[in-house]
Formats: sequence, C-alpha cells, structure tokens
Amino acid sequence: MKRLLTSFLVISGLAFAQTYNWKALASPPSTTGRYDDVFFLNENLGWAARGGNGTVFKTINGGTTWTEQIVSTQTGQYFRNIEFLNENIGFVGTLNNNFYKTTNGGTTWSKVNIVPSLPAICGLDAVGTSTIYGCGAWFSPAYVIKSTDSGNTWKFIDMSEQASALVEVLFIDENTGFVSGSDDQGAVILKTINGGDSWTKIYRAGDPGDYVWKMQIFPDNKKMFCSIESETQGKLLKTLDGGLTWQTKNFPDPYVQAVGFVSDTHGWMGGHNSGFMETFDGGNTWIDNNLGGSLNRIFFINGTSAFASGNHIYKMTASGLATDETGSEKVENLKIDVINPVKDRLILNIHYIHSDHIIVGLYDLTGKFLGNILKDDVSQKSVKKYTMEFKYPAGEYLLAVQSNLGRQSIKIIKK
Repeated sequence: MKRLLTSFLVISGLAFAQTYNWKALASPPSTTGRYDDVFFLNENLGWAARGGNGTVFKTINGGTTWTEQIVSTQTGQYFRNIEFLNENIGFVGTLNNNFYKTTNGGTTWSKVNIVPSLPAICGLDAVGTSTIYGCGAWFSPAYVIKSTDSGNTWKFIDMSEQASALVEVLFIDENTGFVSGSDDQGAVILKTINGGDSWTKIYRAGDPGDYVWKMQIFPDNKKMFCSIESETQGKLLKTLDGGLTWQTKNFPDPYVQAVGFVSDTHGWMGGHNSGFMETFDGGNTWIDNNLGGSLNRIFFINGTSAFASGNHIYKMTASGLATDETGSEKVENLKIDVINPVKDRLILNIHYIHSDHIIVGLYDLTGKFLGNILKDDVSQKSVKKYTMEFKYPAGEYLLAVQSNLGRQSIKIIKK
C-alpha cells in the first residue's frame, strides 16, 4: 500500500487545529461481505476492491461516482487488495490462486503467472516508478514477490523461515521496507534494507494466532502505526523512532485491522467488529464515532484527505463538523452451527456465503492456545459439515474461527 503522498500538518501543532470528518459514500453500493481495499493515486483517481464475489470499482471524481470494472469472468473469487504504479498499470491480488494486472487503468485485466503458483496475494505495495512488492498468505505459507519492471517479471522470496503467515507489505523506497504477519509464537514485523535479499525481525510479541495486520509509515520514516489482531486483546502497535522501541495500547476490538493516524496522538482504528474508533491521546483512550463497520484499510492521500474500506467506502476530509452515520452496519460473521456440548467428536456446520478460507484454533478460557484443529479452502457458496475427534479433558473451551470475512469466537463445553 503506497505511503502517504504529502507530509502531514504536524508543525507547530497545526494537526490539532484540523477538524476531521468521515462519511460513508453512497456509491459504490454496500455489499455482502465487505470492501477489502481502496487505493488512490491522487484526490480524484482511485479504485476499490470488493472482497467476496470480487469486483473492482474506479472513480475519477474523488469517490462521487464509481464505475464497475470487469477483472475476470471467473466467479467466486475473493479480491484482497488493489494497487497502481501509475494511472495505467495496476494489480489486483486475490485469495484464490489468481493475480491480475492491467495496463490501461482497469479497462481490461490479464492473469499474472508466477512460479511457484501462489495461493493468495494479501498485501501489495508499489514504490518508485516500476517496483512492486506483494506478500501472502494470511492462512500460510509466507512469501514475498517482487517485480522491478512494472510487473513483467517476478522474483519469489520464500519467507517460511521468518514467518508462518504474511498479511501486509510496505516499502519506504525500492530497497527498504517491511512485511508483517504472524509466526508460531505471535505477531511479527520484518525489515529489509536490500530489496528483500535478507530480513531482520524488528518486532515479535503476543500469542500464537496474533497478527500485525496493517501498517502505516509517516513521511519522516520514523513513526509507524500498526494494528495487532488477536483472539484475546487487539492492540495499537507504534514506534516513534523507526522501530528501535515499540509501544502497545489496548484496543476495544480484538479483531482490529485498519489503522490510520494524522499525528503522534490523533488517529483511527477499526476492525471486524468495529467502525471508526478515534483516539486523541495516542491510543490510551478510544471514542466510538458510531460510523462504519468491518474496517480493513485506511488510506491517506495527504494530511487532510483519506479513504477507508469496510462494508462501504468511506471518505475523510478536514472540513465540516458533522459525521454522517450512514453505513454503520456490521458485516455478518459466518453462520456456524455447533453440536454443543461436545462428547468425543466436535461437529461444525459452516455456512459459507462465497469462496473462503478458514482456520479454527482452540483456546482454553485463560486464553492459552491449544492448537489449530481445522484448516480448509472453500471454492464457492456452500454449507460444509466438519467432524473432528476432540480428545481434550472435560471443561469449557473457545473456538477461534478466522475466515476471509474476519474472526469470531464460539464457546464450547466438553462433557
């Protein structure tokens, strides 16, 4: 995801003089699932990627109107992210083994073939005039892809020794950048200064199943704000010194994903179970703005204009005092029927609303991770039944269910 294009107004306290207003756009329409990503080259020209039943929309007037673009005739795809090098060359990553490129602003798209074949592209970042990085997958394995010729040829970088899953990639220049995600012990951020030839782990903490989901870097290359998605406690992760030291602040939604700040202390976060939550004190306290739902991305064009993706596309401006509460609906979780209490076998019926990936982790009530008990890739809308042996002592447990739509917890009782 491209970095901020112009500096924030933080000199002499100017950022604190601004009043920021978020509103849900009437177009493109709300949808089953959510919009997973939004990207703008300038204040007028941008694209949005809808997740389930993947679709791309383009605007040339700052989000006032949007035009649907046909990427592929293949149905049931989940579009995770979208990124452009310039007004013509752009890319769409999916969670269904497909990766697409356009050379005419999205009028037509072609499939990109990379060896080895990749199950998903979860993060994209264009940097410079011709370099693009990608990463995946949130459901594993971990890898980075890189092109220095506008996507004509690609290099595959195996990251399995550094991480188990990667979600986000963000570069300062063609050589210096970061990827984030998870390893077998918790949330991680990795840094490279040589274009991905080698990586250093600059942050690692938390519990198995935690992810550093999204990252934001300020133009000074020192301030970084990140979201940590967790089964137990969502967090704001931040550094003000380029990653030498880190601070975490608790966030009300454990399944937090989107993050965006306009100064050291003022910003917004949101996730699968939350809309825009605002802080004025660097994450010590949070205010619910009662706007938005299932947020995944906050994208800044400059210090006074931004867009966000969730169950709608949202726009931020630095003028006006009122907030428009349109679009505060929550995207529904997967419907899961559990035979409860559990005896020797755990039986789950899961209702998929479109193609999906799922990982089910098991926790005790203290939050201790006991292991993943289910992983599946689903190609289309369906109801699937899973029956698994459950050789655990009698007591209460939590099922942590993660899909493309987000996360949820289900309590079960073992008799």
